Amino acid sequence: MSEERFGEFVLVRRHERGHVAELVLDRPKAMNAVSTEMARSLAGACAALGEDRGVRAVVLTSSHERAFCVGADLKERNSFSDADLVRQRPVARAAYTGVLEVPVPTVAAVHGFALGGGCELALSCDVIVADRTAVMGLPEVSVGVIPGGGGTQLLPRRVGAARAAELIFTARRVEAGEARELGLVDVLVDEGRDREEALAMATRIAANSPVGLRAAKRALRLGHGLDLAAGLEVEDAAWRAVAFSGDRAEGVAAFNEKRRPQWPGE
Repeated sequence: MSEERFGEFVLVRRHERGHVAELVLDRPKAMNAVSTEMARSLAGACAALGEDRGVRAVVLTSSHERAFCVGADLKERNSFSDADLVRQRPVARAAYTGVLEVPVPTVAAVHGFALGGGCELALSCDVIVADRTAVMGLPEVSVGVIPGGGGTQLLPRRVGAARAAELIFTARRVEAGEARELGLVDVLVDEGRDREEALAMATRIAANSPVGLRAAKRALRLGHGLDLAAGLEVEDAAWRAVAFSGDRAEGVAAFNEKRRPQWPGE
């Protein structure tokens, strides 16, 4: 396993087997509160992972034992002038967009607090695995703002418009069991097993065609919210992008020869 640090607070681990990378939130002294520096590093790490053709799946994890991420660094924000806040906005937004736009499947491994921007980072992933200590929520209206890392758009896509409205307007926290019932969490595991299960899932994902995975994610994301006819056109375009690839030829050959495919990734 190799490690690469992006700034002081973000770590990328590339596992030697399985084509899986971990994107680690690593600011434990602040429970991974997202500062300007951390946001910039997170965007840079996501861009690097997207360009790495050897990575087929990414797991978003935390180095803190009791928190995934508690959201924006409000201590830093408290010192900002209005001009500072305006300047920081595109940096902060790029961090959340960076996770959302990673072109390969992403799995969040959540334990402890995932609040505000921390919840939004999890929502930006394709699948959320959480252990029973997880506490999630979007409390931004309680401090005079709104979710600004995608929460108002991503949460209703998971739990429905009315439920998202209730959660955002009340600013209440949701514990793991309820989060699973609402669909805010996809897989609920025993305490301490979120990272293990997320990595296992990512390894299963990464065994598949890298060309197919990227195209499938693109079709899922671009087609969401479109009417059926338009969505099927998105799917057809993605199918055409993979139908004549080396991965497709290898996948069919391996199936017929009853062996594991050796994906060329092109």
